[in-house]
Amino acid sequence: MANMVYSQDGLKLTEMFEGLRLDAYPDPVSGGEPWTIGYGHTGPEVRKGVVWTKVHCEDALRADIQRFSDHVNSVVHVELTQGEFDALVDFAFNCGTRNLDSSTLLKMVNAGEFQQAAQQFERWDHACGRVVAGLLKRRIAERNEFESPNV
Repeated sequence: MANMVYSQDGLKLTEMFEGLRLDAYPDPVSGGEPWTIGYGHTGPEVRKGVVWTKVHCEDALRADIQRFSDHVNSVVHVELTQGEFDALVDFAFNCGTRNLDSSTLLKMVNAGEFQQAAQQFERWDHACGRVVAGLLKRRIAERNEFESPNV
């Protein structure tokens, strides 16, 4: 199975939901960790008061997308359409690789149960124990990308 590459459509999805922030900001739900900058970048170098250029943010996004694409390529053992791959990469980008790895979503994908897998996205609409409208909107967009007819 060839390694897939995140598409421009996938990148637009991630950029749309992450938005671009040049200054570090706290998690909108917890009000603290993890601090985020750029297009949803987190890490030990991101903390209160940090400011990046747009170029730095774009470089970090490319590196993050590569890391999550590589991860999805390593844990999915069935052929995917481009839309399925892009949806899984965006999901991993937002929810984390550990959540993807332990998810029923991934188990269903690897079992070839794509219709049932698509229904799993919207289960990931909570943060800190409550439904978050922005997460639900993102999960619906990921499901739509997952179910898109592109090959």
